[in-house]
This record gives sequence, C-alpha cells and structure tokens, in this order.
Amino acid sequence: GQYDGSFARGYMRDSDNFIPVLTWYQMNGEPGGGEAQFLAKAQNAATMKTYFGDFKLLMQRARDYKKPVIVHIEPDGFGFLEQQAKDNPETPAAVASTGLPELAGLPNTVAGWGLAFLQLRKAANASNVVLAVHVSSWMTGVEFATHDVTAPLQPVVDKAYAFLAPMGLAANATGATWDLLAGDPLDRDADFYVKTQGANPWWNAGDAAPVNSASFNRYAEWLRLWNQKAGKRWMLWQIPAGNSNHLNVDNKGKDREGYKDNRAEYFLQNGTEHLRKFASMGVVALLFGAGAGGQSSYQNDTWTDGKLFLKSHAASFFKAGGLALPALGTAPLVPASESASAAPVPAGPPPKFTATASASAQTIESGEKLTLTATIQNVGGPMNDGIVDWELTDGSGKKAAQQPQVAQSFAAGETRQMTWTLPAPGAAGTYKLAIGLFAAGWSPMHGWIADAASFSVTVNPKEHYGFEDGVQGWASGGNPITSVTSSTEQKFAGAHSLALAFTGGQGTQDIKVGNPPVPAGRLVTFQIWVPAGHPFVFVQPFLLQNGQGNWAWKGDWHSAGDLKPGAWSAVTLQVPANSAPLAQLGLQFATNAPWTGTIYVDSISW
Repeated sequence: GQYDGSFARGYMRDSDNFIPVLTWYQMNGEPGGGEAQFLAKAQNAATMKTYFGDFKLLMQRARDYKKPVIVHIEPDGFGFLEQQAKDNPETPAAVASTGLPELAGLPNTVAGWGLAFLQLRKAANASNVVLAVHVSSWMTGVEFATHDVTAPLQPVVDKAYAFLAPMGLAANATGATWDLLAGDPLDRDADFYVKTQGANPWWNAGDAAPVNSASFNRYAEWLRLWNQKAGKRWMLWQIPAGNSNHLNVDNKGKDREGYKDNRAEYFLQNGTEHLRKFASMGVVALLFGAGAGGQSSYQNDTWTDGKLFLKSHAASFFKAGGLALPALGTAPLVPASESASAAPVPAGPPPKFTATASASAQTIESGEKLTLTATIQNVGGPMNDGIVDWELTDGSGKKAAQQPQVAQSFAAGETRQMTWTLPAPGAAGTYKLAIGLFAAGWSPMHGWIADAASFSVTVNPKEHYGFEDGVQGWASGGNPITSVTSSTEQKFAGAHSLALAFTGGQGTQDIKVGNPPVPAGRLVTFQIWVPAGHPFVFVQPFLLQNGQGNWAWKGDWHSAGDLKPGAWSAVTLQVPANSAPLAQLGLQFATNAPWTGTIYVDSISW
C-alpha cells in the first residue's frame, strides 16, 4: 500500500472493539538474505535506516489511534540475534549510525538495537503502545520444550535474560522497558510434524506430569521462572488450533480438515482450571493461529459435539465473565506433584551415547541413493524401546530430511552399526547429518551428535526442467502473469531459464506443467530469481495428484522474504511418500500491488 502507515491504521480501526495486536515481522523481508543473516542485516546502516524509519511510522499511526495496541516485535528474531552474536549484546549493530535523530544517543550494538524500539515509541509519544519482546524457547541453544526436556530450566532462563536485559528488559537509557514477553508454544499442529516430518512435539497434558518431561507443566514452569526473573507478563502467540477430532490432512476448508493437536483443548475444553494455572504463571493472552498454511483453523474446527471448537468454547468463556488476572509477582510455586522431584528416580545410570558416521559418497547427484552409516555406542546404562533419530540439514541449518527408527534397545556398553538409505536431496549444496538418541515418546534425550557426517549434492537440471529447449510444457493461468518464455537473460544453470512476465496486474496466479515425472517421496527444488523492489507477498510450490490419488493437492507456502532480490533462491516441495502419479506441478505467486516486470525460474529438480 501507500507509504503512510494506512494498513496499520486501518487494521487498528477495524479492531476497534478489541485490543489490536500487530506482529512486527520485518527483518526477514529486508534485503540481504533470510533468518541466518539477521545479525548481518542489523549491522547494515542503510538497511536499518529504512527499517527503523518504518517502525517510526508505525508508532505515529498507533499514537493517532489513541487506544491500547500491542505491537509484538520480531518473532524468533531475538533468538537469531543471541545465537549469531554468540550471547554477546555488545556485538556491533547499526543504531545511531543510521542517522535517525531519535536514535542518536543509543549505542551501535545489539543492545542498542533492542533499545531503538523503546526510543522510537517514546519519540513518537505513542504511550498507548504495549511493546512485546519475543522470547524463543530455543534461543540459548537448549530446546527445553521438546528435545532437551531434562535440562534444568533456571539456567536456560538466566542465560536468555542476560542477553535480553540490556536490550530493554532491564532499566536503560530510554527510561522505559519492554511491557510484555511473547512466546509461541508451537507454530504448527503437533500431528503435522508427526505425519509429515517424523518429529514429535506433543506435550503431556496431565496435571501430574513432571516438569522434566515434554509437558504443559514444563512449559508453564519456564513461563513462571521468566515472570519472576523479568517481572513481566506473557502473551502466548501462534498457538495451533488443532483438536482431537481433526482428520490429519491438509486443511483446504472442508469440515474437520487440518491436523490434530491438544493445545486448544488443554486450555478451553474443561472449565478454566488450566487458564487459571497459566494466568498464575504470568500469561495474559492466548492468540490462536498457526504460522503456516494447511493447518487447522477456527473456521472449520468441528469438534465431537458438532460445533466449531474455538468459537463455542471462547464464547462460553467470555459469557461466563472471562478470568481476573492475579497480581503481578504472586505466581505460586509449581505443586510438588508437578515438580522435577515428582519424577521417578531411575535405577542405575541413564543411557548415554556417542556416535561416528560416514556417507557412502562425499559428492552425489540429486536423487541418487545415498547410504549413511553410523557406529553408535552406549557408554551409559541400558536403553529399552528407544528412538534413534537421523536428521539431515542443509547449509543454512534448515532440516532437509528426518528418519526416526523406533523400538531400538541398547544394552549397557553395546556398540552397534546402523544405516539410513535415502535419495540425495533435490537442492545442491552441503548437507550435515545429526544423530539423536531418545527414550520412547522422545523424552528424555540420551545423546545428540551434531555434524556426525557430511556430503555434497550436485544437480543436473537437464534431467528435469532446465528450459534449455523451450518452456517444456510450462504455462500460466493468465493475468497477472501474461507470458511464459525460455530466456537467456538470467540463468541458474545452463544458458536458459523460464521467464515469467508480469504486466501491470495484481493478485494471485500460477504456472504449472501437466503430468510431471516426479517419483513419490522426492523433494522438488525450484530456483527462483526476483528483482529488487518486487511486490510479491508469497510463493507457493504445489502439486496435484491424479485420479489414483483422489486429486489430492498439496502446497508449501513460502514468504516472499525468503527470496533474495537480484539473486537465485531455492524453494522446495516434498512429494508425499505414498503419492500417486502427479497430474500437475506448479508455482503460485501473489502480489500486493500492480507491477510490471519479469521473474525467472530454473533448474526444477528432484
């Protein structure tokens, strides 16, 4: 829209009978890369000048609104900063060096970067704005909620607080501090991860579940410790909406479509007991809505009573008068039945593992079979019915594949050789193998061997869609994509790519090819080139199975912020392991403004 803050102003006005919440998730869309470049962008004075200029504009529009508005800052961004700055808030960043007069007195450090939000609110006189700093569960390197479920929680809280305190949680030069802590219990439905990625982020909902287990009690204890440490309340955001009556399929809008989860039911199914518990830990708001497409939604989350679950249960809660919040600082200690002391004491030493691994080849072409071999030794006590988890990550640290091997038992002192054979990933680059050893149910973890092995993948685009001999059957559905041609203007490999011409239109359109020969289970990689200043909101690779697969459609939504302007960026789509032959393979693009220009697609491989 117009560069006048009118989107934010309109959103606040539309929310007039409620407290509007705006999530400021801007850094990933700035030029210069994605999440792995968060610190590098924060150190670029030109980038930060426009970035903080945008935030200044938001504060001015919020001031004009006059009523309370929550502005939630950079989900996961502070976590990326802590890891990329190696826990040092004095790491250089561009703040005063942006030249913005409001920031002249702040240090050019990561700490100063955090203070800039407080200073810009103050300078705009936007005292009605409630600022929420996002605290990621994994920011210290310990993923306490789903993996490291026996790690003591207080050191995790203390380490993250030490990083965030000089960024505005503690007293500072602006004279203000952050108002709220924000966190996300999970970003997608739990069974989405189980069914599509082989991971298990489910939490035990039992009221007697020990704190050193993957449970709501453990998450609540972390919230309580933070509440005591920082003296701040919590807003829980991006809570998935799945319930036990969902069908465990991608949500396309039909009744009960979406994946199962227990978070909505935990909070809202049986009275207010769990709401009161989390309120006593400092929580003031639960915001539902997953962070990706295809998940469960309040619009079709029909429960076993035939009603929409969130709609009916939230209505009942508010009709009963809501819930009064306890005074700050009165959160009780977790009952003994929920504490770590309630966990049974194991007989003898726990299992403990070391491992080495190797790949059958150091360089392999995409799609070729690759065997990873690990030698795993148990140097602790016996493990019965455990899990050996193989995880493959690409050069950016993003998970590319995972293979849990369940029902694994190791005697004390046993050494065993295990293998995992898989097709090499579709995207070129270097891949690393990590091996995790877990008890049944993924808790506790008995060993994690990072960088156990590595190998490189090359891609031959001529085997798939390299567009060297024309468009190879690819076509568009119409405006705003007005033509699809083979071009030599840009290329990822070879001499040609597919040029997509946009001529003045606005909206969503796709390009696709019929009957692509993609085998089931393959990861399809698309290379995309976009120019600077493009108006794209998202890109979504998709597939459509043929009639043997009941015409099942699947897409993988990617923010346009994942596309690097003036460079090639890879987006991927996983073909289901049980997929029928494909009727279509395609890419969907969405723009938020009329635009004339060309983007390029190349090296579609699997």
